[in-house]
Amino acid sequence: MAYSPPDPSTCALDAFRYSIAERVAAALPPLTVDQVYSGVDYGKKGVDFTIALPRFKLGKVDDVAAKVVAQFKTDERIESITHDKAFLHFQCKNTTMIREVLTQVHTLTHDVPNPCYGSNDSGKGKTVIIEYSSPNIAKSFHVGHLRSTIIGGFLANLYKACGWKVVSMNYLGDWGTQFGLIATGFEKYGSYEELEKDAIKHLFDVYVKVNKDAEADPEVKAEAGRWFKRMEDGDESALKNWRVWRELSVKKYSEEYKRLNIEFDVYTGESMVGKEWQDKALIRLEEMGLIDDVDGAKIVNLEKWKMGKAVLRKKDGTSIYLTRDIGGAIERYEKYKFDKMIYVVSSQQDLHLSQFFKVLELMEFPWASSLQHINYGLVQGMSTRKGTVVFLDQIIKEAAQVMHEQMQKNEEKYAAIEDPGERRPGNRYNGSQDTRHGREKVIFVLIASISLLDIAHRINNYTFNWDRMKSFEGDTGPYLQYAHVRLSSLSRKNPHLLPLPPPSQIDTTSLAESSHAREIIFLLGTYPDVVKVALKTQEPSGVVTYAMRLSHAISSAWEVLAVKGEEDLEKARARLWMYECTRDVLGAALRLLSIRPLERM
Repeated sequence: MAYSPPDPSTCALDAFRYSIAERVAAALPPLTVDQVYSGVDYGKKGVDFTIALPRFKLGKVDDVAAKVVAQFKTDERIESITHDKAFLHFQCKNTTMIREVLTQVHTLTHDVPNPCYGSNDSGKGKTVIIEYSSPNIAKSFHVGHLRSTIIGGFLANLYKACGWKVVSMNYLGDWGTQFGLIATGFEKYGSYEELEKDAIKHLFDVYVKVNKDAEADPEVKAEAGRWFKRMEDGDESALKNWRVWRELSVKKYSEEYKRLNIEFDVYTGESMVGKEWQDKALIRLEEMGLIDDVDGAKIVNLEKWKMGKAVLRKKDGTSIYLTRDIGGAIERYEKYKFDKMIYVVSSQQDLHLSQFFKVLELMEFPWASSLQHINYGLVQGMSTRKGTVVFLDQIIKEAAQVMHEQMQKNEEKYAAIEDPGERRPGNRYNGSQDTRHGREKVIFVLIASISLLDIAHRINNYTFNWDRMKSFEGDTGPYLQYAHVRLSSLSRKNPHLLPLPPPSQIDTTSLAESSHAREIIFLLGTYPDVVKVALKTQEPSGVVTYAMRLSHAISSAWEVLAVKGEEDLEKARARLWMYECTRDVLGAALRLLSIRPLERM
């Protein structure tokens, strides 16, 4: 567990850790409370907290342990201490832990302007720019952009949860010779009528056709180069169509991002990097003696760092995307004065990012060290069931059909798909409207599935699997949605218990007697630390694992700790409160993963 100072106001379990640290430090001078606290880790095999004694280097661990055990006195927070070889193990007092954790979850979710359980202010006063997704305009949103989009969205949510000011930036590939190629192709194959119908599809078709022409005729590429030179020189006749293509592309992307529960603060692009900043970068590099002129092209030699030679300007004077990245980074620092800037880009671009960061370092910008590349593996086998590579909207359409087919096999689940905003007592159904909302729900379940498959292990390549995506069993997105839906249904199914009394008036004694309740509630208490560790590792898999563990614990408790049918109303209310708090925390974890939790399914 990553060490951070105790803050019981945001993590109730910190008070239990601190209580342990105080007692151990008192028994083992000259250790300070802070030194011991940094060594209090979550336990395994049925214990709450563990301390590894060798880390303190105080002599024979058996003697040290015996000294602590002899002097240790239990209190309202710590129930017991045991010694196992080099480790001290501690158990929290059930009654105190259960009440303090549930009260904190409830308070920081329902008694504050914005739900904030799990959040912290470690990044208060700091700004981070996160650049992610960054597709090429005039091309459909390809599944290859999916990982950057989902991982970047997670990081944006994570940094916000840790108090940072986050600028989510979509740096569109909207400049370069490929747009000269599209312009050349549009003169031959373009149709304004088709452009109006579906601009993205039509421009992609044009791009495919003109690429074939270019393979057969070198003059096509030469003409494309001339087109792009005119664009860089600001020729309005060359820029007119490009502006339309960009606007239509951004509109289409916005629709796709909405489906993925992703929002951007800034849409920028290579075209918006001022030539002034690019020129300044080149001049500075030349003044520092870092530029070689090779046949008119400007090249920076990075072979000393085993990064090869990087082209910064072509011999015809046009820019290349490395130059635009450098100019863009300088421009962003001037505008935002960021403390950190993260680029979420696939591992295929490792060399490019290394060259980019090295050039900025050589230019002696003090902020160059605050740039970070978050890379990720590739999606393999992402295709339709017919076997062809597809764009995201095609995947979503086909996957929605797959999910419908799956849910129709379970009529009870399928019949229960509804929109909570539409189905209220006294409201009549509108068949087509209900069907539409049902499809929207299927898409939300589907997005959870795609997101979870994608985000579980950032750095690894993974193979897309239709059967796994649609499964409601095992560690899948639909399984998490189903767990959240079941928790959300309890209040609707038990109106006689509502409204619940204030936390201080709910008797939780019965929960303290249940190992199932204890497991769930202790897990709820660990969520703030899950968020802190995720920020340290910048890896979403820990949050995914947490959500799965919590969902499995819920599943195990469901029949044992039933609410409906429980005749003892005090027990029923305590269980309902626990499940409502669990729903709140599971929902927070899903939202951190950019998954919109469903109330009904």
